Amino acid sequence: MDFLLMTQPQGQSQNPIVAFLPLILLIVIFYFMLIRPQQKRAKEHRKMLDDLKSGDKVFTIGGVRGTIVAVDDSRIVLRVADNVKISFNKSAIAGQLPDSEEP
Repeated sequence: MDFLLMTQPQGQSQNPIVAFLPLILLIVIFYFMLIRPQQKRAKEHRKMLDDLKSGDKVFTIGGVRGTIVAVDDSRIVLRVADNVKISFNKSAIAGQLPDSEEP
């Protein structure tokens, strides 16, 4: 029955770093595959919001397309049709439309 008990010889102990190595490796993989790309996208989105100016064509997270008429620190006014203007929070802007595309 002694052969069933696979223990380490006396005086040798497992290095604690080796025990945590798979967990550390998993955290590193999650950082480079999930967290870092998300932070990069968020940084690009913030830069896009800061660079918005009157005349840019944009779309909102709700799918509304329009041309920017006025820009404030936290507010944007979009012209969505002739004589129709809608005010949005700046954070509601999802992206810019190409200049060739009509809002």
